[in-house]
Amino acid sequence: MAYKVLIWTLISTVCALILKLVSVAIIGGRRKRERAVGFFHPYTNDGGGGERVLWCAVKAVQEDRPDLHCAVFTGDHDASPESLMARALERFGVKLLYPPKVVHLYKRKWIEETTYPRFTMIGQSFGSVYLSWEALCKFTPLYYFDTSGYAFTYPVARMFGCKVICYTHYPTISLDMLSHVRGQSSMYNNDALIARSIWLSQCKVIYYMFFGWMYGFVGSCAHLAMVNSSWTQSHIEKLWGIPDLIKRIYPPCDTSGLQVLPLERPVRSPTIISVAQFRPEKAHTLQLEAFSIAVRQLDADMPRPKLQFVGSCRNEADEERLQNLKRLATELKVEEDVEFYKNVMYSDLMRLLGGAVAGIHSMIDEHFGISVVEYMAAGAIPIAHNSAGPKMDIVLEEDGQQTGFLAQNVEEYADAILKILKMPETERVKMAAAARRRASRFSEQRFYEDFKAAVRPILGNSS
Repeated sequence: MAYKVLIWTLISTVCALILKLVSVAIIGGRRKRERAVGFFHPYTNDGGGGERVLWCAVKAVQEDRPDLHCAVFTGDHDASPESLMARALERFGVKLLYPPKVVHLYKRKWIEETTYPRFTMIGQSFGSVYLSWEALCKFTPLYYFDTSGYAFTYPVARMFGCKVICYTHYPTISLDMLSHVRGQSSMYNNDALIARSIWLSQCKVIYYMFFGWMYGFVGSCAHLAMVNSSWTQSHIEKLWGIPDLIKRIYPPCDTSGLQVLPLERPVRSPTIISVAQFRPEKAHTLQLEAFSIAVRQLDADMPRPKLQFVGSCRNEADEERLQNLKRLATELKVEEDVEFYKNVMYSDLMRLLGGAVAGIHSMIDEHFGISVVEYMAAGAIPIAHNSAGPKMDIVLEEDGQQTGFLAQNVEEYADAILKILKMPETERVKMAAAARRRASRFSEQRFYEDFKAAVRPILGNSS
């Protein structure tokens, strides 16, 4: 009996000490809040559309609230204020007014997918809580701005007395994901072993429903939630239950810089471009297989096309996917027709886009699709997946004119590639012009205007 009393005393003491430390950290953070906007973006070198949103958001705040400092929470230890400012300009063409403060994070491994071979989604979400705790203990801003989709950090920021703003590119969990599991569909986020088992699929449905409930609770802690598309908005409204605090702000796309490119393209060797990070959900394999089918079906007298993969690698897993893609090109006997470009500068990306007759994008349920808009602005006819953002917001008719193609499988993608390659030049230019007009709806300038109007009620006016 004495041992039990001793054990419970020790447990109670440890719990009391932990609560004491937590309360001290929170009270200390609330007292020393800086007049700043802290951008939670653990990966500032991913090179994707999310990073473009980060730098455009920083620039917008610098322009609209010059009295507030901007800080970036990042796990990239080589990042400095000057290097991040230079990267924003060189990689995305975004010129910041002044370098942001950098807050280095050393617990980023807790949000790495490799840390959680199983229950990855919930593991990364709880890991983000730990990472945000490190961030806010080091630097507590008045305004906490999440630009990477880590909703589980919002209650932590609220505890530290921050106003919480977020720009959500896609929900961590969606009703579509639930339907895929219920339908036992094997995908990048639903292992084939689980998809084949009714019992395991049911267990995963319960897991997803429980996670969805938690995701809805933490998401509702936001004071303002900006979303990037109609598809994302519909899911976030259902999951978070705060429709009045959700604003749809289309992401910034460099339409002005790309729209000056000529619509005419070289006919000797037509190029198809694919711009996307080398992540599993981007489905590069499907693109390569569709291209190989299209090449085999081309008439002998037609010029042989090229496929250019342009993207960035976040980690070793992405690097391995890139190498696997190169091997697959060899197996499909199209290695001479496929080119790979990794981590290219913005000027090089513009040059590549300016030479492409078509742009291919194959992610299922892509929340928006910045690269699809960039294709259209550059004059490359888009071939995108027939779902979510591209279907609902982007690849729509403009003044009654078709602006691109939507596809769902390898055969449909191959068919779309062939249609573009066989299209008369005058018809292709006409469609490309309509696509360019459509792309102007998603300009960087439009983003700045809508973004500033959305955040002003939270940030207030410059004093």
